[in-house]
Amino acid sequence: MGKSSKPRVLGDNQAKAVTRSLRISPQKLNMLAASIRGKKAGVALTDLAFSRKRIAADVKKTLESAIANAENNHDLDVDDLVVSEAYVGKQMVMKRWKARARGRVGRIEKPFSSLTVIVTQVEESA
Repeated sequence: MGKSSKPRVLGDNQAKAVTRSLRISPQKLNMLAASIRGKKAGVALTDLAFSRKRIAADVKKTLESAIANAENNHDLDVDDLVVSEAYVGKQMVMKRWKARARGRVGRIEKPFSSLTVIVTQVEESA
């Protein structure tokens, strides 16, 4: 006997993908997430493919996972998908120390982030 499954939080026309422990600050990752928010999935993939930011490859991988979840798990049409939500969460922060002048120490923080991408199937009105 296992636990009963949790009810589905998302709508029937939505799919989600989450990536945790991305080694970038949430502020920098949110700039990239804001650039794909509200765009069609194909356009967002193209934007991420040609982005010059280092973390764009990981964001692209998360978006591709959300699209695959929509197609395989929820039977949604890939051509009608829109990035409805892309939000960033704060994870752990590694603390490191660097020696400074006069016997003091400088604190170096290495933050981690999480990324959640939700795609929604939108019927186009002709």
